[in-house]
Amino acid sequence: MKEHTFTLGIEEEFAIIDPVTRELRSHIQEILEGGKVVLKEQIKPEMHQSVVELGTEVCDSIEHARAHVIELRSRLAELAGKAGLKIASVGTHPFSHWRDQHITEGERYKQIIEDMQLLARAIHVMNQARYFLPHLYALSVNSPFWVGEDTGLKGYRLKVFERFPRTGIPDSFESLSEYEDYCKLLVKTGCIDNAKKIWWDIRLHPFFDTLEVRVCDAQTRVDDTVAIAALIQAVIAKLFKLLRQNITFRIYRRRLLDENRWRAARYGIDGKLIDFGRETEVDERSLLNELLEFVASEVDEFGTQREMAHIERILSEGTGADRQLAIWKQTQDMKAVVDHIVAETYEGLSIAAAHLT
Repeated sequence: MKEHTFTLGIEEEFAIIDPVTRELRSHIQEILEGGKVVLKEQIKPEMHQSVVELGTEVCDSIEHARAHVIELRSRLAELAGKAGLKIASVGTHPFSHWRDQHITEGERYKQIIEDMQLLARAIHVMNQARYFLPHLYALSVNSPFWVGEDTGLKGYRLKVFERFPRTGIPDSFESLSEYEDYCKLLVKTGCIDNAKKIWWDIRLHPFFDTLEVRVCDAQTRVDDTVAIAALIQAVIAKLFKLLRQNITFRIYRRRLLDENRWRAARYGIDGKLIDFGRETEVDERSLLNELLEFVASEVDEFGTQREMAHIERILSEGTGADRQLAIWKQTQDMKAVVDHIVAETYEGLSIAAAHLT
């Protein structure tokens, strides 16, 4: 029997930045015109015209994914530069207002799902992976500002997104058929016209036989993106292998997991999450170190020790949100925060970010 291979793909969203004002710019079409030729189907518009999404091909290793992320970012940066714009990878723009952004129209949101074609086993992996979502979000927080204000949260994006229906950590499902019946009911009753409008923190992808982990904020640095993707890959692989051995974790109710989700958004890696089994609070950094130990054999299998070393660097030096807040504390200037985000977005690319003036 052929051993299961744990391929991965990475999607990143980029804000389009005016290099003079540092505001968001609703000029996706200027980038798409050239992007569809250079990047083909790997570039997509998002709901707001000031945001563009890049998606890698299916990658068979984290090094493959890293190379593709750098390539796509570099090409997008070049396209933006030709239009006199910059790109920035961040959970939320520090000060631009969402009301000022134009909305993208397209067929993407109108297509009705006919065939889900999902792996039955993935449902059970998804049920158990729910527990680790707050840990992953704490590591990825990168959205402390909203409309020019320090929100007091390290990850405000999740709070913004909660205004939409069908978001957050999903309930557990007993089987694939239960999940499919749920999706079909929503379509049949007119709640949604497309299963991609289920925006949970983790979901079975409606078009591909894969699990899609969506909880993380966009990462400013390539190294952060790739390291967190590698950790997610290791977690999913670990849970899948345990499932094949009939070893499962306790499935916690959503209301308990939401307590940790809130703590992760509020404090990032500086807070404490609840260990429900021991019924006590535990430092998030300790929990993440335990998680690294939990997936150590998978890290060895995938050869992602470099990425796990970078996870340890994040634990030591801070998250994207921590770095944004440090710049704000030093300068009290939101434009300086945007400059920092743009500079980190271009780190390691084959195109240099010109100084913002």
